[in-house]
Amino acid sequence: MRRVFISLALCATVLAACKKDPAAAPKLNPGAVKVEFFVMSQCPYGVQVENGVKDALDKLGPDVDFKVDFIGSGKDGAFTSLHGPDEVKGDMAQLCVAKHSPGLLVPFIACQNKTVREVARNWESCAGEVKAPLAALKTCLEGDEGKTLVTESFARSAARGARGSPTMFIADKPYNGRRGSLDFLRAICGEHADPKPAVCQSIPEPPKVNVTVISDARCTDCNADRLVGTLKSKIGNPVLTQLDYSQAEGRKAFDELPGAEELMLPLVLFDDTLKADSAASGELARFLKPLGTKQRLEIGAAYQPACANEGGCALPACKGTLACRPETTNTLDVFVMSQCPYGVQALNSMEEVLKNFKGTPLAFNVNYIANGNAKAGFQSLHGPAEVEEDLRELCVIKKYGKDSRYMDYILCRNKEIRSTDWQKCAVAGFDAKAIKSCAEGDEGKRLLEESLTLSNSLRIGASPTWLANGKYKFSGVDAETVKRNVCAHNPGLKGCDKNLSTATGATPQGGCTQ
Repeated sequence: MRRVFISLALCATVLAACKKDPAAAPKLNPGAVKVEFFVMSQCPYGVQVENGVKDALDKLGPDVDFKVDFIGSGKDGAFTSLHGPDEVKGDMAQLCVAKHSPGLLVPFIACQNKTVREVARNWESCAGEVKAPLAALKTCLEGDEGKTLVTESFARSAARGARGSPTMFIADKPYNGRRGSLDFLRAICGEHADPKPAVCQSIPEPPKVNVTVISDARCTDCNADRLVGTLKSKIGNPVLTQLDYSQAEGRKAFDELPGAEELMLPLVLFDDTLKADSAASGELARFLKPLGTKQRLEIGAAYQPACANEGGCALPACKGTLACRPETTNTLDVFVMSQCPYGVQALNSMEEVLKNFKGTPLAFNVNYIANGNAKAGFQSLHGPAEVEEDLRELCVIKKYGKDSRYMDYILCRNKEIRSTDWQKCAVAGFDAKAIKSCAEGDEGKRLLEESLTLSNSLRIGASPTWLANGKYKFSGVDAETVKRNVCAHNPGLKGCDKNLSTATGATPQGGCTQ
């Protein structure tokens, strides 16, 4: 009888050992495709692709080798990330799960993404939901191991050249395609060697969509290549025709369009084939405007090609455009939304830029992006609180413009830009009562209306947008990019020979767009 019990116990032990541990790293099949995501745990674009790829990963299982790393900077526990310290804590939680329970990483991320603003705190409930070992994760998060994992992850992202979230690679090739489950499944299956997994055999081919993009090589900020990349991320199977207005074929195609004299470049045109791609047509529907037999995609284009032609600035439509605007040397303007994280990062970089150019004639101006006017009221992307902060910052700029003293207030506010306690930044020489009176009265409304008149006349709607010398548009969030563009148009300016800090997170698709 004892031998029977021993045999049963031995069988139970063997079965337990052989039973698959869901937390363990999956044993990959031969030919498994490597998929790498470089993200920020609170970045909405990173969350979008993580949610989009999950179903494909679930279906492919051991036929895909999925890795996640994070974008930020720092070491030894002193870390920075675009969305703040909570994001770093979220990065660390996911890295700890990847280390201790790699088989649970994807469902753990999916759980955290349901309340992405809480990634610094929801790790515990999500660990319980996916049955990850709570004690091991807590030790990792609170000890040196988590800090080491973040340091190594940031380094891997930097080595890969990943500055914007998301940066994606499939089979070591950059991926810029559409971000739905079928799109990821199609892309991963396309890189799998034969014989392909069974799930790859029945993926429907996306319908072809004809897209025409007209740009102009003379336009320094039209960025047609970036626009094409964006279109590929929205349309499953685009058939692209790219034309250049500065060439005869492109100009002819443009001039034949209805109302060509009022159209701006770059221009994106669709024909009826767009209807067949229901996902793309549904997502783009609110940005489409009829144009003859085609549809034009409203992208906030601001370049009037006729203005760049000889004598073009004499045309009424060219008055006030960037192409015809007079250049004012040694000036730098930035257009922002006060609560846009990319605008915040851009303004923070100005502390280093202004210090670099101290003692030079460089004049710096902050302008704001929103909709509305003093009579009807103002609306901004991040809500009424952003409008209120725009008003306060404009009042501070007006009253404390000498030597850019207003930057002390803005830099203080940017540490907690969504906090309602703005008064704690209005100290050390700032008059909080005067700021409040201005921001809540007619003066503040007038200042914001004037700022919006400028940004709207220049067709600037992305935060941050920079203007060097009042004429040359560029984008970026780091001190080195700002310095480089200022110096490109003012080469004799003192300080152009110095190297300033570079970005740890690129501005996705122009930043926050009104």
